[in-house]
Amino acid sequence: MSLVKNDFFIYGFTFFLLVSLSQGAEYVSPETSFGHPDLQGTYTFRTLTPMQRPAELGERDKLSPEEAEEWAAYENRRQNRDLIIDSVGGANYPPGVISYNEFWYERGDQTVKDRRTSLIVSPANGRIPELTEAALERRKQRAAIAELSLGPEARPYAERCLVTRTAGPPMQPGSYNLNVQFVQTENYFMILNEMIHNARIVRMNATHREGPALVWEGDSVGHWENDTLVIETRNFLKGTAFADSTPSMKLIERITRVGPDTLTYEFTVEDPDTWSSPWTALIPMRRLDNRIFEYACHEGNRGLHGVLAGIRRLQLEAGSD
Repeated sequence: MSLVKNDFFIYGFTFFLLVSLSQGAEYVSPETSFGHPDLQGTYTFRTLTPMQRPAELGERDKLSPEEAEEWAAYENRRQNRDLIIDSVGGANYPPGVISYNEFWYERGDQTVKDRRTSLIVSPANGRIPELTEAALERRKQRAAIAELSLGPEARPYAERCLVTRTAGPPMQPGSYNLNVQFVQTENYFMILNEMIHNARIVRMNATHREGPALVWEGDSVGHWENDTLVIETRNFLKGTAFADSTPSMKLIERITRVGPDTLTYEFTVEDPDTWSSPWTALIPMRRLDNRIFEYACHEGNRGLHGVLAGIRRLQLEAGSD
């Protein structure tokens, strides 16, 4: 073998080896001054991938690249509020009832990179497990109270600016303000959600307090498992952002930094009073250069008086016939 060919072989093999090692090596997160992976920063968790797999897809857990592109184009058009005709309705809105225009939405315009058909990864069908009989009865009772609109308690938590699915816990993609800021010290980890602008304080390496927490988001305690932050939340004040859940819900969240600007957020929900089995979702988070701004949702909702007054007027008119 000539010297030139020999050099070419050596350089080529070295390049191949370096590429192979870089592709196979796991990402190593930078650490804080107290020796834990640095998860701090502002992130978004918006995505077009739905929480639950559409029933018609059955057990199919991934789309092909072409199918994912076609589906994204279809969903972006279907959900575009500027393309909905008021007299016809669309995107789950009945005729004559259209919310904000497209300017206000921030739901994401692409599927997750692995083209999963749902954010839920367990159970295998990608769907939230069936409700228990007790949960179905609670849902029936809430519907009856809401029909009468007896008071603010009959309105959803999010409408009353108490808790939302965006902030949770657990955090879930929604329509807008899907941004979160993480700040960590040796003894605390803070989760600040843009919507509805609440800060959840996770106590590290602590024990859960007895009895219900004095905050809606429950009592969160964290610890590290290798490079993953594990947060267990219990003792919710009342229900949670899930309308069907109970204060006895148990939540496990796992946050792992997998790249310079990427985190994975995984949560498992368990509430035997609500669902027939636990279930798990996996959501990517991407770093943002933007800051978190206040989401001025007013506790109790300033428009709630009008909501209740309106139903009273309808009830009076119905009773006068």
